[in-house]
Amino acid sequence: MSITVNQLEEARRALDAPLFADVAGDLEVSFEFFPPKNEKMEATLWESVQTLAPLDPRFVSVTYGAGGSTRERTHATVARIQRETPLSAAAHLTCVEATRDEIDQVAEEYWAAGIRHIVALRGDPPVLGAKFEAHPQGYANAAELVAGLKKLHPFEISVAAYPEVHPDSANRAADIDNLKRKLDAGATRAITQFFFTPECFFRFRDDVAAAGIGAEIVPGILPVSSVAQTRKFAGLCGAQIPPWMDRLFEGLDDHPAARQLVSATIAAELCRKLYAGGVRTLHFYTLNRAELSYAICHLLGLRPKAGTEAAAA
Repeated sequence: MSITVNQLEEARRALDAPLFADVAGDLEVSFEFFPPKNEKMEATLWESVQTLAPLDPRFVSVTYGAGGSTRERTHATVARIQRETPLSAAAHLTCVEATRDEIDQVAEEYWAAGIRHIVALRGDPPVLGAKFEAHPQGYANAAELVAGLKKLHPFEISVAAYPEVHPDSANRAADIDNLKRKLDAGATRAITQFFFTPECFFRFRDDVAAAGIGAEIVPGILPVSSVAQTRKFAGLCGAQIPPWMDRLFEGLDDHPAARQLVSATIAAELCRKLYAGGVRTLHFYTLNRAELSYAICHLLGLRPKAGTEAAAA
């Protein structure tokens, strides 16, 4: 939908007043983690989960490596979050290098572990830069995967959306058609790939609405902790890093604390502008680092819910 008069008034207030003064905190957030590779990374992950749990996220999701390379670790992490915390855990599941029977079996294991929410993705090939090829006995794409999961159980399903067009899509219209197929197959909502300007999301939101899609579209937010890593991610998913953002990180390679401050400032301003445009749900790609996401949520008025700090400890 287009920005309304009330949203324009809110946008003006965001410019006239201190940017984060008295933001209502009426946001719903979710957080994404990746499965740890070793004991040290596992400790970092669980510190992050415990830090963010008091913000009472709608759900937390755990990623699934290219070619299913983290299948066991993803399952173990999701199951532990579901078992040991008050959080609702969602598991990523992809189509890559697996038969339908193998994917269905993983989904059945999630259901048996109490997982009711799947983030269903086509997935990336295990070889960086390779072209995706569906397994001959597998699901051909995310829309087929969503339909297959819905036949197994009444999962809640989130899918991906691409404000700057997926690199494999012919054009924006084709990309939005693909999104519509995934939602029509039974997905509940779409979570966008990260982006760095509010206009990027607002244009996409308007285009999606014009295509007759009424499902919830949740902006995906990536607080940048490593510019080099972000540039790599952006190249894979078609996201653009604005030149002004590149310039803000110049000279900070050896200043991690300053880099964190700049990162939080950029991401928080983006979130504030999205809020001014009527956005009330955000999904944070945490990279298993809680501090940046927690700080941004705090600026936006989110505070720990009573009783959740003890429950998450």
